[in-house]
Amino acid sequence: MQNQDNYSVGLDIGTTKIVAIVGKRNAQGKIEVLGMGRSKSLGVHKGIINNITQTIESIKKAIEGAEQSSGVSIQKVTVGIAGKHIRSLQHSDYIMRDNPEAVITEEDIERLKEQVKKLVMLPGEQIIHVLPQEYKIDSEGEIKEPIGMHGKRLEANFHVVVGQMASIKNIIRCVREAGLEMEALTLEPLASSDSVLTKEEKEEGVAIVDIGGGTTDIAIFKDNIIRHTCVIPYGGGIITDDIREGCSIIEKHAEQLKVKFGSALPDTEPENTFVTIPGLHGRADKEISLKTLAKIIKARLDEILEMVNTELKAYGATERKKKLIGGIVLTGGGSNLKNLRLLTNYITGFDSRIGYANEYVVNDKNQILKNPEFATAIGLLMESLKIREREELLQKISLNDKVENSSAQEITPENTPASSNSGKKDESKEETPIVKQSKKSIFGENLLKIITKFFNEEEN
Repeated sequence: MQNQDNYSVGLDIGTTKIVAIVGKRNAQGKIEVLGMGRSKSLGVHKGIINNITQTIESIKKAIEGAEQSSGVSIQKVTVGIAGKHIRSLQHSDYIMRDNPEAVITEEDIERLKEQVKKLVMLPGEQIIHVLPQEYKIDSEGEIKEPIGMHGKRLEANFHVVVGQMASIKNIIRCVREAGLEMEALTLEPLASSDSVLTKEEKEEGVAIVDIGGGTTDIAIFKDNIIRHTCVIPYGGGIITDDIREGCSIIEKHAEQLKVKFGSALPDTEPENTFVTIPGLHGRADKEISLKTLAKIIKARLDEILEMVNTELKAYGATERKKKLIGGIVLTGGGSNLKNLRLLTNYITGFDSRIGYANEYVVNDKNQILKNPEFATAIGLLMESLKIREREELLQKISLNDKVENSSAQEITPENTPASSNSGKKDESKEETPIVKQSKKSIFGENLLKIITKFFNEEEN
């Protein structure tokens, strides 16, 4: 089994399933999936881990499946985070630069982000993401890209994503006790958006609604900038529970009914069509009307979509400058429900489509990954690939710096007093050459520190 040097792994720890996908980027920039593993998620409720042991075992099973199908030994993973404990807020902050004559660099941006991370949170909360929106330099506002500009005061509006520290630590612990190293922790709706949204949609305004098993995750983009995120603590699992209780059947049969015969619009279902459910342990079979089934499903979907609508209004989606021309993109396992798109259009007033995650995948022969339920896992894989490519770039920059510095190394002239013997080489200087550290290498080191800082803090 080959090691993971050339491959990346996305690990989606969901309420109903855990998925691990192994892949790499080809010469054309597309993703080649080498293998996938999935297992039933035990120990996770509404996106939050409530049983450490069960979750570790579920992660191990998914990883084993991915290793067997790909032939790759997995060490590092990029993990998604969701759950009802996730919240977001808007924050504005600024820094004063020591040298306004020098151009603004990535280091200035990172210094501003680090300042935002010092924001005082509620007890037990921790900042997960600090996402910059518009920048302001001195008196000039609405700047999207400040790098390369001049100015004394650098200010920005931030979208800050916050989560419960205990939940974050539980995820990290489960991953590490499963024998894995966490490469990054990413908000799941952000990962899903990478895999199903187009650049045009993000530019013109779009809301991604990821209906998972335990939660419904929302992320709103406008002008290619993340504007709003939210996690609704209801998903496909609660619809299954409603069917189980409403029809008095076991959970397994309720899930099968939902997947195979479920519909979001009762009016489209015939009155006299029934599905027979086998009785439990010798009891009589049950006949369930498809129309009744659709009414149960619609009642819960109405509630979830009204919550989505509330979040859209909170963002200001009806305002002219904030209008979502791209409408809504539905993804996640729950988006497979028949007629859900039509119901979404009716309740929200926005045009919607189903987001498929196979747009960036080249070798999905069996169309397995086309299913929206894999959107988050593929998005996490894409995030892992970005991190790996960033690290490789930094290594190249560092290597180039070393080459440049060694070629520009100052050599002491033979006729100076520093040379004890004009006919011999100064061995001490040869062993410890004076190398001037470049700005690029400092920048690279700082970036690497920033990438790993979150995880190092957790260990302490």
